[in-house]
Amino acid sequence: MSYLDRPRVDGYPDDEPPTAAYPQIERNDPEPEPVRPRRPGPGRRRKGRAPGRAGRNLPAAIGVGVTLGAIVLVSLFVWKQAFLGVIAIAVGVGIWEMVRAVRAIEARPPLVPLVAGGVVMTGLAWYAGPDALFLGLLVTVLATMVWRLADGPRGYQRDLTASTLIAVYVPFLAGFAALLAAPEDGGKRVVAALAAVVLSDTGGYAAGVFFGKHPMAPSVSPKKSWEGFAGSLLATALGSAVILMLLLDVEPWWGAVFGLAVSVASVLGDLAESMIKRDLKIKDMSQLLPGHGGLMDRLDSILFAAPTAYLLLTLFAAPPG
Repeated sequence: MSYLDRPRVDGYPDDEPPTAAYPQIERNDPEPEPVRPRRPGPGRRRKGRAPGRAGRNLPAAIGVGVTLGAIVLVSLFVWKQAFLGVIAIAVGVGIWEMVRAVRAIEARPPLVPLVAGGVVMTGLAWYAGPDALFLGLLVTVLATMVWRLADGPRGYQRDLTASTLIAVYVPFLAGFAALLAAPEDGGKRVVAALAAVVLSDTGGYAAGVFFGKHPMAPSVSPKKSWEGFAGSLLATALGSAVILMLLLDVEPWWGAVFGLAVSVASVLGDLAESMIKRDLKIKDMSQLLPGHGGLMDRLDSILFAAPTAYLLLTLFAAPPG
């Protein structure tokens, strides 16, 4: 008798009782009802707010931006020396974020000499001018070289390269903000530079959201488009022509040139930091500022714009006296 000819009971061969592999199912048992996902009730939202089309939590970003802007304005026009403290704090936080970020590639630049040198560079720029700023950069790099010797030769070249990058990228470029603010009308100069950066960022954001179709640098920053870049240039040129005429008595066409140059520098600064983050395989430098990421994620445009603004305002708007 073949296997197929053997009598069956409840669908199984008579010599093979049901096992876990062949469980018995009562035909009259009801089918289990499918489990449906629960929907949030009225007034409830799912956890986490979806970002906007440009990838930001816009309300938080606006709130943080307004707060930071208020701190800068108060320090500039109530007691200008306080702005030096704002720059020094921003430099210290930016260096900390960068040192923390490069650990992704196992680099260990020394934090203490970088922060100390960065603060000193800010003060040198404020009180002694651009030559002292360059001298401060040199001393800071030398200090990191000597400090790093204590940890031995392993990874020395890698750590020194990271230290030099951080020293140039954060405190050296930020020193030009101190140079901008140092003259008698320095508050107006800083406002003009920051306004140009804000106009560039806002114009690019709006144009990119509504008209962006052609990626500008998809491998570096996929959300940036050529249409957004055009919006940045247009908004900054028009806005800076008016702002420089009102604040510093600069002819409108020179104000437009200033705006175009600062906008280009601002976008390049943003792309440069995006390139660094891509290389480090991180999304943000930190989560310090809601809606923005880290402080460096806000300073990236300003750091490149500050030297550009300082150079052009030195040419277009001579300080009083």
